[in-house]
Amino acid sequence: MPKPTFLEIARRAGVGTATVERVLNGRGGVRPETVEKVVAAARSLDYPRRLPEAHRGVIRIEVILVRPDATFFARLSRAFERIAATLDRTIAVHRTFLDEANPAAIAKRILEPDLRRAALILAVPDHPLVSAALRKLEGDKIPTVQIVTQISGTKSTYVGIDNYAAGRMAGLLMARMQRRPGKVVALCHSQIYRVHRDRVRGFFDYLIGEARDFEPVAALFGFDDGDRNAEQLHEALKRWPDLAGLYNAGGANTALNEVLRRHARGREIFFVGHELTERSTRALRDGTMDLVLDQAPEAQARRAIDLVLAALNLHDLPVDNPPIRFITFTAENL
Repeated sequence: MPKPTFLEIARRAGVGTATVERVLNGRGGVRPETVEKVVAAARSLDYPRRLPEAHRGVIRIEVILVRPDATFFARLSRAFERIAATLDRTIAVHRTFLDEANPAAIAKRILEPDLRRAALILAVPDHPLVSAALRKLEGDKIPTVQIVTQISGTKSTYVGIDNYAAGRMAGLLMARMQRRPGKVVALCHSQIYRVHRDRVRGFFDYLIGEARDFEPVAALFGFDDGDRNAEQLHEALKRWPDLAGLYNAGGANTALNEVLRRHARGREIFFVGHELTERSTRALRDGTMDLVLDQAPEAQARRAIDLVLAALNLHDLPVDNPPIRFITFTAENL
């Protein structure tokens, strides 16, 4: 196979041939992110020459996440860790956890990383400061992928399930499987995650349009905190004696399961939640939960990494990006 020309490398990297010449001959004067693109393009084309030592550094992909204590984000983090172990030694995946309640710190990290970053993957709350920072980064042409949830007003690639469809699925299955119609409530973290807003909207839209025997009465905020979730459910059970359904679009299912196990009417409530864990598996088996919709974070992490590698010209094949398929679990298919 003939050695790739500077022109071929330049086309692959999206730069001029003069820039390729400066990088590959070690002349300097090229921005680090451009150097990364040229080196990645040269490597993908099997450029036979040894690259200058100054430009043979590690290509760093940063993954910004929140709430390492939450079961879902811990699972997502482990997925990135496992994927990182399979990559070429010249590619490193750095996981950074930030406080979801500090959007200013998240915005600062997006724009001012403490490492030389070739690409960014992130799953963070929706906030104007974060949106502005992400739009600026998009303008700088840094490959960026949003995973799990999206930030308003941004254009970077999104990887995840169709959350509106997941909410509608929760509504459809509740309406078909709950034999006792009545009032239903939805519970989620808050308004700061679009993923939760979309799920609750889909759930209510389905019930209002297709299942008139079920009456959505409230969207409650528990901030994915066990104590707050339990308090919200206790209040709902007191306020609506004919409560028939509960949809938790967020986390902290365990606290809700404990409330339902102890309540006299707990087994009468049709409970749909998200994410298959050891505890939600137990709840499905003992009948406390009826359905779990799992969004396959491992598949999301793999897709996000593949898209970033393709954007860096380190992936030979095109990467399609349809919505990730979520999986519906009951006690019968665990």
